[in-house]
Amino acid sequence: MQENVLLVKETLFEKIAFNIQRLIEQEVLKTGDKMPSVRTLSREQKISMSTVFQAYYLLEKKGLIEARPRSGYYVRKPYKRVAAQPAATTTWKMPINVRVDSLVSDFVKTTHKGTFIDLTIAGPSIEMLPVAKLNKSIQAVLRTNKGNSFQYEFPPGNENLLRQIARLSLNWQGSLSPDEIIITNGCLEAVNLCLRAVANQGDTIAIESPTYYGVLQTIESLGMKVLEIATHPEKGIDLDELEKALGKTKIAACLFTLNFNNPLGSCTSDVDKERLVKLLAKRQIPLIEDDILGDLYFGKNRPKNAKTFDKEGLVLLCSSFSKTIAPGMRVGWTAPGRYKEKVERLKFMTNIAAPSLMQQAVAHFLENGRYNNHLKGLRLTYHIQMRKYREAIFRYFPTGTKVTDPHGGHVLWIELPPNLDAVELQRKSIENGVAILPGSIFSAQKRHQHFVRIGCCYPFDQQVEHAIEVVGNLANEMM
Repeated sequence: MQENVLLVKETLFEKIAFNIQRLIEQEVLKTGDKMPSVRTLSREQKISMSTVFQAYYLLEKKGLIEARPRSGYYVRKPYKRVAAQPAATTTWKMPINVRVDSLVSDFVKTTHKGTFIDLTIAGPSIEMLPVAKLNKSIQAVLRTNKGNSFQYEFPPGNENLLRQIARLSLNWQGSLSPDEIIITNGCLEAVNLCLRAVANQGDTIAIESPTYYGVLQTIESLGMKVLEIATHPEKGIDLDELEKALGKTKIAACLFTLNFNNPLGSCTSDVDKERLVKLLAKRQIPLIEDDILGDLYFGKNRPKNAKTFDKEGLVLLCSSFSKTIAPGMRVGWTAPGRYKEKVERLKFMTNIAAPSLMQQAVAHFLENGRYNNHLKGLRLTYHIQMRKYREAIFRYFPTGTKVTDPHGGHVLWIELPPNLDAVELQRKSIENGVAILPGSIFSAQKRHQHFVRIGCCYPFDQQVEHAIEVVGNLANEMM
């Protein structure tokens, strides 16, 4: 059976069109330049004339070239350059209490009340799930383990799964051992347990700005405060700003997503990760590192995580398979360093154990080499889709719109012109059958009022393009 994730491919004509588009973006091909004839390009590229026609039609649709009667194709106009990304954020002056839960809950309820084209999703769509292979793994463990799959797998968790996760650490040049890891119900529970292990009610947690609203809700539920640190859309957390904050404010812990932060998509360099670990170790401040998106990189090599540089057990690494295998399986994990014993006790007190069958099935999936093959297709799919989503946003959204250009993950952070209210745009979009997320829910300060986040998780098709066009048209009407 063919795996679902491979259904989203880039066709040959799309590749040809993209290569030509890059030449136009780089002004190798300038306004008014004549394009190679269909016959010439067909001969040079050793492709069919039909493929060239399809590529040229796609470029026409994007407004990059035009056909002139009896003359051929020409570059139509200067391409609206998309180099502009949202600016880096700023550090907030003081710690504050978090009050986002009711706002987030309202948005979640709204998006689940009706039928929408949902651009809020930040996880694999049904088309991307390795359903057939997961089914094989589930059936295999049921045959092998029989009734044991329905018994408790007490913390730290299933031994085979712990071994497989330890093996995965080699992918980021880490060296985790099975006895360093605890299985959790997803990554957010791992973060919750780690926060409870290192901080208390009223303590201040340093976070990125913007940051995932689920993290903000977790901090709010624990009665902790946050200090939002300046973050760059490409480089990630501003370490100079963090160092200043550490000198002025008592920080109980830092909670960062250093690889493809949600919603920014930023990726902190290995050099800065090492600097961060040393900076915090000097002050004996723990770092909770959410690395749930680390496997969704678009380059040749997986980025390292901060845990790789941890020599004192102060980095509490958290992750899960929700973004790569299946969100509904709820299999997460943490390697909490020197806090392992405390986190393990908290896990048992919270809900005794993670589901046994799901742990065993994921372990089987990993053990049989299915994960790495699945990831290759998933990364390629997300990379292609993100490019298509991004192009559509620039095609339909108002002039002056800025969009991040991540090297991994599956979300885009969009800066609208300053006079636009993203909450109002979200309301109008819902009324027109499209769900998006306003930037204000990614900040305890309700900052980012003219930003929105869009997930690139559904296969890009006419329906998705229409949804982006709807939101773009609404934004233009609000100008």
